[in-house]
Amino acid sequence: MLLAIDVGNTQIAVGLFRNDELVGHWRFSTKEQTIDEMRWELLGVLALDGFTPSDIGGVAVSSVVPSVTATMRSVAPALSHGSILVIGPGIRTGMSILIDNPREVGADRIVNAVAARERYGSPAIVVDFGTSTNFDVVGADGAYIGGVIAPGLEISTGALISGTAALRRVEFVAPRSPIGKGTVEAIQSGALYGHAGLVDGIVERLVNEVGDDATVVATGGLASTIVPHCSNVETVDEYLTLEGLRIIFDRNQEDQ
Repeated sequence: MLLAIDVGNTQIAVGLFRNDELVGHWRFSTKEQTIDEMRWELLGVLALDGFTPSDIGGVAVSSVVPSVTATMRSVAPALSHGSILVIGPGIRTGMSILIDNPREVGADRIVNAVAARERYGSPAIVVDFGTSTNFDVVGADGAYIGGVIAPGLEISTGALISGTAALRRVEFVAPRSPIGKGTVEAIQSGALYGHAGLVDGIVERLVNEVGDDATVVATGGLASTIVPHCSNVETVDEYLTLEGLRIIFDRNQEDQ
Protein backbone atom coordinates (compact mmCIF):
# COMPACT_ATOMS: atom_id res chain seq x y z
CA MET A 1 0.00 0.00 0.00
CA LEU A 2 0.99 3.62 -0.52
CA LEU A 3 0.81 6.35 2.11
CA ALA A 4 0.20 9.75 0.47
CA ILE A 5 0.80 12.90 2.55
CA ASP A 6 -0.06 16.43 1.43
CA VAL A 7 1.23 19.18 3.74
CA GLY A 8 -0.63 22.47 3.37
CA ASN A 9 -0.26 25.68 5.32
CA THR A 10 -3.32 24.91 7.44
CA GLN A 11 -3.90 21.16 7.22
CA ILE A 12 -2.07 17.92 6.48
CA ALA A 13 -4.11 15.46 4.41
CA VAL A 14 -3.12 11.80 4.58
CA GLY A 15 -4.42 8.99 2.39
CA LEU A 16 -3.70 5.27 2.25
CA PHE A 17 -4.03 3.53 -1.12
CA ARG A 18 -4.30 -0.16 -1.89
CA ASN A 19 -3.35 -0.14 -5.57
CA ASP A 20 -5.57 2.68 -6.91
CA GLU A 21 -8.23 2.42 -4.18
CA LEU A 22 -8.23 4.93 -1.31
CA VAL A 23 -8.81 2.79 1.77
CA GLY A 24 -8.15 5.35 4.50
CA HIS A 25 -7.87 9.10 4.86
CA TRP A 26 -7.20 11.52 7.71
CA ARG A 27 -6.59 15.25 8.30
CA PHE A 28 -4.41 17.02 10.87
CA SER A 29 -3.70 20.65 11.66
CA THR A 30 -0.35 21.78 10.29
CA LYS A 31 1.91 22.74 13.18
CA GLU A 32 5.56 22.69 14.13
CA GLN A 33 6.37 19.28 15.60
CA THR A 34 9.48 17.35 16.42
CA ILE A 35 10.32 14.28 14.37
CA ASP A 36 9.24 12.07 17.27
CA GLU A 37 5.90 13.88 17.65
CA MET A 38 5.11 13.62 13.96
CA ARG A 39 6.09 9.94 13.83
CA TRP A 40 3.95 9.20 16.89
CA GLU A 41 0.94 11.01 15.41
CA LEU A 42 1.08 9.27 12.02
CA LEU A 43 1.85 5.82 13.39
CA GLY A 44 -0.91 6.27 15.96
CA VAL A 45 -3.66 7.06 13.48
CA LEU A 46 -2.57 4.18 11.24
CA ALA A 47 -2.63 1.80 14.20
CA LEU A 48 -6.14 2.93 15.20
CA ASP A 49 -7.37 1.73 11.80
CA GLY A 50 -5.38 -1.49 11.98
CA PHE A 51 -2.39 -0.62 9.75
CA THR A 52 1.33 -0.93 10.48
CA PRO A 53 4.46 0.11 8.55
CA SER A 54 4.82 -3.47 7.36
CA ASP A 55 1.60 -2.96 5.37
CA ILE A 56 2.94 0.13 3.58
CA GLY A 57 5.19 -0.25 0.55
CA GLY A 58 5.87 3.43 -0.14
CA VAL A 59 5.34 7.02 0.96
CA ALA A 60 4.69 10.02 -1.31
CA VAL A 61 4.85 13.56 0.12
CA SER A 62 4.01 16.99 -1.23
CA SER A 63 4.55 20.00 1.01
CA VAL A 64 4.42 23.78 0.84
CA VAL A 65 5.86 24.21 4.36
CA PRO A 66 9.66 23.77 4.23
CA SER A 67 10.12 23.04 7.95
CA VAL A 68 7.46 20.31 7.85
CA THR A 69 8.93 18.95 4.60
CA ALA A 70 12.20 18.38 6.45
CA THR A 71 10.38 16.65 9.29
CA MET A 72 8.49 14.41 6.86
CA ARG A 73 11.73 13.39 5.14
CA SER A 74 12.99 12.14 8.50
CA VAL A 75 9.71 10.50 9.56
CA ALA A 76 8.79 8.76 6.28
CA PRO A 77 11.26 5.84 6.58
CA ALA A 78 9.58 4.80 9.84
CA LEU A 79 6.20 4.61 8.11
CA SER A 80 7.07 2.20 5.31
CA HIS A 81 9.33 -0.61 4.22
CA GLY A 82 9.48 0.78 0.67
CA SER A 83 10.38 3.83 -1.40
CA ILE A 84 10.04 7.44 -0.26
CA LEU A 85 9.13 10.14 -2.81
CA VAL A 86 9.06 13.86 -1.96
CA ILE A 87 7.64 15.95 -4.80
CA GLY A 88 10.05 18.62 -6.02
CA PRO A 89 12.35 19.60 -8.89
CA GLY A 90 13.67 16.57 -10.73
CA ILE A 91 10.73 14.32 -9.89
CA ARG A 92 9.05 12.79 -12.96
CA THR A 93 5.48 14.04 -13.17
CA GLY A 94 4.75 13.31 -16.82
CA MET A 95 3.58 16.89 -17.29
CA SER A 96 5.29 19.81 -19.04
CA ILE A 97 5.33 22.96 -16.91
CA LEU A 98 5.08 25.97 -19.19
CA ILE A 99 5.57 28.93 -16.86
CA ASP A 100 8.41 31.45 -16.51
CA ASN A 101 10.07 29.68 -13.56
CA PRO A 102 8.86 26.07 -13.10
CA ARG A 103 10.75 25.74 -9.81
CA GLU A 104 8.58 28.33 -8.07
CA VAL A 105 5.24 26.58 -8.54
CA GLY A 106 4.04 24.76 -5.41
CA ALA A 107 4.27 20.98 -5.35
CA ASP A 108 0.58 20.63 -4.49
CA ARG A 109 -0.40 22.65 -7.56
CA ILE A 110 1.46 20.36 -9.94
CA VAL A 111 0.10 17.30 -8.15
CA ASN A 112 -3.45 18.63 -8.56
CA ALA A 113 -2.88 19.36 -12.25
CA VAL A 114 -1.53 15.86 -12.89
CA ALA A 115 -4.51 14.26 -11.16
CA ALA A 116 -7.03 16.49 -12.96
CA ARG A 117 -5.60 15.64 -16.37
CA GLU A 118 -5.56 11.94 -15.54
CA ARG A 119 -9.12 11.84 -14.21
CA TYR A 120 -10.90 14.49 -16.27
CA GLY A 121 -8.80 15.05 -19.39
CA SER A 122 -7.61 18.38 -20.73
CA PRO A 123 -8.08 21.28 -20.77
CA ALA A 124 -8.89 21.41 -17.06
CA ILE A 125 -9.05 24.00 -14.30
CA VAL A 126 -8.48 23.00 -10.67
CA VAL A 127 -9.79 25.24 -7.88
CA ASP A 128 -8.10 24.29 -4.60
CA PHE A 129 -9.82 25.80 -1.55
CA GLY A 130 -7.20 25.99 1.18
CA THR A 131 -5.34 28.72 3.05
CA SER A 132 -5.20 30.41 -0.34
CA THR A 133 -7.64 29.66 -3.13
CA ASN A 134 -5.51 28.42 -6.02
CA PHE A 135 -6.58 28.06 -9.63
CA ASP A 136 -4.37 25.80 -11.75
CA VAL A 137 -4.79 25.38 -15.48
CA VAL A 138 -4.00 22.43 -17.72
CA GLY A 139 -4.01 23.43 -21.38
CA ALA A 140 -5.58 21.51 -24.24
CA ASP A 141 -2.23 19.82 -24.95
CA GLY A 142 -1.99 18.50 -21.37
CA ALA A 143 0.69 20.91 -20.14
CA TYR A 144 0.53 22.98 -16.97
CA ILE A 145 0.26 26.56 -18.21
CA GLY A 146 -0.12 28.59 -15.01
CA GLY A 147 -2.83 29.78 -12.68
CA VAL A 148 -4.13 32.25 -10.13
CA ILE A 149 -3.56 32.65 -6.38
CA ALA A 150 -6.21 34.47 -4.32
CA PRO A 151 -6.69 34.89 -0.56
CA GLY A 152 -8.61 31.97 0.89
CA LEU A 153 -11.96 32.22 2.63
CA GLU A 154 -10.53 31.95 6.15
CA ILE A 155 -7.69 34.41 5.47
CA SER A 156 -9.94 37.05 3.96
CA THR A 157 -12.56 36.71 6.69
CA GLY A 158 -9.85 36.72 9.36
CA ALA A 159 -8.46 39.96 7.94
CA LEU A 160 -11.93 41.50 8.13
CA ILE A 161 -12.35 40.49 11.78
CA SER A 162 -8.86 41.53 12.88
CA GLY A 163 -9.16 44.88 11.15
CA THR A 164 -12.46 45.86 12.76
CA ALA A 165 -13.41 46.54 16.38
CA ALA A 166 -16.98 45.24 16.48
CA LEU A 167 -17.01 42.22 14.11
CA ARG A 168 -16.40 38.64 15.16
CA ARG A 169 -15.77 35.25 13.66
CA VAL A 170 -18.77 33.35 12.34
CA GLU A 171 -19.54 29.83 11.20
CA PHE A 172 -19.25 29.39 7.44
CA VAL A 173 -22.87 28.48 6.71
CA ALA A 174 -25.32 30.15 4.35
CA PRO A 175 -27.51 32.83 5.95
CA ARG A 176 -31.30 32.79 5.57
CA SER A 177 -31.01 35.35 2.79
CA PRO A 178 -28.21 37.14 0.92
CA ILE A 179 -29.53 40.24 2.69
CA GLY A 180 -28.23 39.71 6.22
CA LYS A 181 -30.73 40.56 8.97
CA GLY A 182 -27.95 40.94 11.52
CA THR A 183 -24.18 41.26 11.77
CA VAL A 184 -23.54 37.50 11.80
CA GLU A 185 -25.67 36.89 8.70
CA ALA A 186 -24.16 39.92 6.97
CA ILE A 187 -20.65 38.52 7.48
CA GLN A 188 -21.74 35.05 6.38
CA SER A 189 -23.29 36.47 3.22
CA GLY A 190 -20.21 38.50 2.39
CA ALA A 191 -17.86 35.61 3.11
CA LEU A 192 -19.68 32.81 1.28
CA TYR A 193 -21.28 34.65 -1.61
CA GLY A 194 -18.35 37.00 -1.96
CA HIS A 195 -15.89 34.14 -2.26
CA ALA A 196 -18.19 32.22 -4.59
CA GLY A 197 -18.39 35.31 -6.78
CA LEU A 198 -14.59 35.58 -6.78
CA VAL A 199 -14.32 31.95 -7.88
CA ASP A 200 -16.95 32.26 -10.59
CA GLY A 201 -15.37 35.44 -11.95
CA ILE A 202 -11.88 34.00 -12.16
CA VAL A 203 -13.08 30.68 -13.59
CA GLU A 204 -15.00 32.54 -16.29
CA ARG A 205 -11.86 34.41 -17.33
CA LEU A 206 -9.78 31.21 -17.34
CA VAL A 207 -12.36 29.36 -19.43
CA ASN A 208 -12.26 32.23 -21.91
CA GLU A 209 -8.51 31.60 -22.22
CA VAL A 210 -8.47 27.80 -22.56
CA GLY A 211 -11.87 27.01 -24.11
CA ASP A 212 -15.43 26.14 -23.13
CA ASP A 213 -14.60 22.44 -23.07
CA ALA A 214 -12.42 22.84 -19.97
CA THR A 215 -13.47 20.71 -16.99
CA VAL A 216 -13.59 22.71 -13.75
CA VAL A 217 -12.93 20.63 -10.64
CA ALA A 218 -12.70 21.76 -7.02
CA THR A 219 -10.74 20.25 -4.17
CA GLY A 220 -9.43 21.23 -0.74
CA GLY A 221 -10.88 21.38 2.74
CA LEU A 222 -13.33 24.21 2.04
CA ALA A 223 -14.55 23.02 -1.37
CA SER A 224 -17.79 21.53 -0.06
CA THR A 225 -18.50 24.80 1.78
CA ILE A 226 -18.07 27.15 -1.19
CA VAL A 227 -18.92 25.14 -4.33
CA PRO A 228 -22.69 24.89 -3.62
CA HIS A 229 -22.78 28.69 -4.02
CA CYS A 230 -20.74 28.74 -7.26
CA SER A 231 -22.13 28.69 -10.78
CA ASN A 232 -19.01 27.80 -12.76
CA VAL A 233 -17.58 24.82 -10.83
CA GLU A 234 -18.76 21.42 -12.05
CA THR A 235 -17.22 18.82 -9.78
CA VAL A 236 -15.88 18.43 -6.23
CA ASP A 237 -13.07 15.88 -5.88
CA GLU A 238 -12.09 15.94 -2.22
CA TYR A 239 -9.13 13.61 -2.62
CA LEU A 240 -7.70 14.97 -5.89
CA THR A 241 -4.32 15.88 -4.39
CA LEU A 242 -3.88 12.47 -2.77
CA GLU A 243 -4.77 10.84 -6.08
CA GLY A 244 -2.15 12.96 -7.82
CA LEU A 245 0.47 11.82 -5.34
CA ARG A 246 -0.41 8.20 -6.09
CA ILE A 247 -0.12 8.78 -9.85
CA ILE A 248 3.26 10.52 -9.60
CA PHE A 249 4.60 7.90 -7.18
CA ASP A 250 3.67 5.13 -9.60
CA ARG A 251 5.32 6.94 -12.52
CA ASN A 252 8.56 7.28 -10.63
CA GLN A 253 8.55 3.62 -9.65
CA GLU A 254 8.31 2.74 -13.33
CA ASP A 255 11.66 4.47 -13.87
CA GLN A 256 13.46 2.34 -11.29
